[in-house]
Amino acid sequence: MLLLVDAGNTRIKWALVDRSAAEQTPGKWLQHGSVARAEAGSLIEAWRDFSIGRVLLSNVAGHELRGELERVVLHTLGTRPVALEWFTSAAELGGVKNLYLNPAQLGADRFAAAIGAHALFPAGPLVVATCGTATTVDALSAQGEFIGGMILPGLGLMAASLAKNTAQLPQVALHSSMTQPFADNTDAAIVSGCLAAQAGAIERAVAAQMRIYPHLPIPCILAGGAADLIAPHLTVDYTRVDNLVLIGLHTVAIQHTSPC
Repeated sequence: MLLLVDAGNTRIKWALVDRSAAEQTPGKWLQHGSVARAEAGSLIEAWRDFSIGRVLLSNVAGHELRGELERVVLHTLGTRPVALEWFTSAAELGGVKNLYLNPAQLGADRFAAAIGAHALFPAGPLVVATCGTATTVDALSAQGEFIGGMILPGLGLMAASLAKNTAQLPQVALHSSMTQPFADNTDAAIVSGCLAAQAGAIERAVAAQMRIYPHLPIPCILAGGAADLIAPHLTVDYTRVDNLVLIGLHTVAIQHTSPC
């Protein structure tokens, strides 16, 4: 059994893959789930009954969580001699060439998401928007190259920063039911502004790709916990994909039998 783990700033997502299956398809899993970051210890019970023979993990939440995950996985494995493989960005992996000036500097989650998106849509250029604690909007070329991207505060972080750093603006509940861009009350104005900023970044990325590839479709892949709040405010076509980082990890695991 192959265990895939995507440890983000807010949640830890995981998937189990039956490695004995004759055909391996990225995203086709035996079981998957997620827990809050603070509940990492509960994963011991989730994984206890499975015979895990390989573990591939991505972690962007710091050394403390990495250590916690190592303890959880090793406790689950018991005496089984299974090496933990930590996914990191590289110059080329999973069918995607990394054009970052320093390829190793690219966040593991962004590179894994790009690999996952390319595996699902291999035929042309892409925009990959992952809307979580931070929102990242990345571009892939028609040749499967990771060109680069944007990083901005996520929807919740954007709203929270206004409440924290201003004297009179409140913390608001985020929702996607805004129908007018110009709100008639402060709470709604904050929500409208944050949604417009998120949607605008994604739309600008798609527009930039359209200028580069005027005769090709530009699929926009939308992922992350806040994606469903942002999606109704987009004026471009998009495809909603869950667990994109895990799909990328699965793609790499299929193509590379040795540690990353």
